Amino acid sequence: MTQAATPHPSADGRWLALRLAPELFAADVPVADGQSACIVVQQGRIVWVGPQDQVPAAYQALPAHDGGARLATPGLIDCHTHLVYGGERANEFAMRLAGASYEEVARAGGGIVSSVKATREASEEELIAQALPRLDQLLAEGVTAIEIKSGYGLSLEHERKQLRVARHLAELRGVTVRTTFLGAHALPPEYAGRSQDYIDLVCRDIMPALAAEGLIDAVDVFCERIAFSLAETEQVFQAAQALGLPVKLHAEQLSNMEGAALAARYGALSCDHIEHLSENGIAAMRDAGTVAVLLPGAFYTLRDTKVPPIDGLRAAKVPMAVSTDHNPGTSPALSLLLMANMACTLFRLTVPEALAGITRHAALALGLQHEQGLIAAGRPANFVLWPVRHAAELAYWFGNKPDCTVVRQGRIARVGG
Repeated sequence: MTQAATPHPSADGRWLALRLAPELFAADVPVADGQSACIVVQQGRIVWVGPQDQVPAAYQALPAHDGGARLATPGLIDCHTHLVYGGERANEFAMRLAGASYEEVARAGGGIVSSVKATREASEEELIAQALPRLDQLLAEGVTAIEIKSGYGLSLEHERKQLRVARHLAELRGVTVRTTFLGAHALPPEYAGRSQDYIDLVCRDIMPALAAEGLIDAVDVFCERIAFSLAETEQVFQAAQALGLPVKLHAEQLSNMEGAALAARYGALSCDHIEHLSENGIAAMRDAGTVAVLLPGAFYTLRDTKVPPIDGLRAAKVPMAVSTDHNPGTSPALSLLLMANMACTLFRLTVPEALAGITRHAALALGLQHEQGLIAAGRPANFVLWPVRHAAELAYWFGNKPDCTVVRQGRIARVGG
């Protein structure tokens, strides 16, 4: 494998002279607007949050960290990525600019299958070496938790390789990684024209083996005309359910297949993309507590014009998360803050909605709502100090890389200037 993780100092102590983004803290934190705040960390967990002049006597002797009047928010969460893969697909970007559609690129032998070839040819060490710089860019921007999907292996050997790399990235960088098995991402070349045979293999052999090795946290499917049908998707969901694994879905990206309603029936953590989501799908997601994950990077790259039904989701009070969808073909994005800006400008989210989308709603989409996405006593210490005056600046700037201080899993992972 590659080098061991660089040790980071403990974040234990009193983090003084902070400003809080009220909408991103627990409701019972008694800090008035403009009042200097304090976060107390012990043994890697937040034990107290409140006004700086009211720190309990029991914590007064703890070491002090100067927050420098920076704005404190929960750590950011990138809840939908395909971060581990071989190669790149810049040529497809050029093809689309020349007029080829997503489906035409796929049918010409490009798309997911081209990444499958490159990923299969790469060793674990090579995949780690390629993925680390991508991960580091996200972490430098305040990400404290990330989902990494498989789906570029499409065989037991190579899906295992991707998921093992994802687990190792977590160890190398001390970041929370949730692994999602996306074996039903595309048909591997050796199964061309035999979709049902491949789904049988996924459900009977690949998924159970990887689950037994502890490599899967959730299961996803690409349900679409160029991918897998509703019946095939449900077969995968049933196999996941039998293994006690939660599900999620690439749903309604290119057409309305009512995949979201199916996923909701299985209590899906999230339905992602959802540009073509129907009213029936919205209602089903609302009733199931399923998160809508918005992926403006793919929308932008594909020059899509069908905007997700934001007003319907908002009216139904369906939680909306925002993610990079980092992948080599349709969203080579490495900035979650840029995605927050795009969610506002392209999808018309409000700033509070976008910030919730990259924190607490993103945590909910990964089943991490008790560990990430909110600053509150009793939770692991995952927070970021930003050199900005207003929380709105996190969604306002694009192309800017804030010099932030990052506390991740109770350790000081990055110190801002």
